[in-house]
Amino acid sequence: MDDPGAAYHAHIYYTAGQRAQAEDLHRRLSHAKQTGQIAKLLLVGQLRDGKVGPHPIPQFEIHFRKEMLPLILPLLEASGLTVLVHPLTDDDLADHTRLAHWIGKPIELDLSTLDPPGTNQGVARFGRTDF
Repeated sequence: MDDPGAAYHAHIYYTAGQRAQAEDLHRRLSHAKQTGQIAKLLLVGQLRDGKVGPHPIPQFEIHFRKEMLPLILPLLEASGLTVLVHPLTDDDLADHTRLAHWIGKPIELDLSTLDPPGTNQGVARFGRTDF
């Protein structure tokens, strides 16, 4: 069943030379969250300038409901940054691989850090914390 309220993450990657682009997108997403412009945008995480979890390069993440994809995807696509968009299910590996949607050139993730199926810790932190 297609659930419009399903939990989603997007990881927005950047290099040192793209940090200003990432900061700009971060500001715009934070503003959209604060003003309610994107109502189901629940968290705009911190810019992380190093490896975090399966993400080998700097990134920040956002948490949102699936129903916001039509508003969020165009913003992410227009940023010029590489982005991983994925649902949060009970299968962390599937979320980051076969269920994932890449914007831009995919980045090789460190899949060894992901939770085994049935114990996805991402669901517990959804909307509350980014790592």
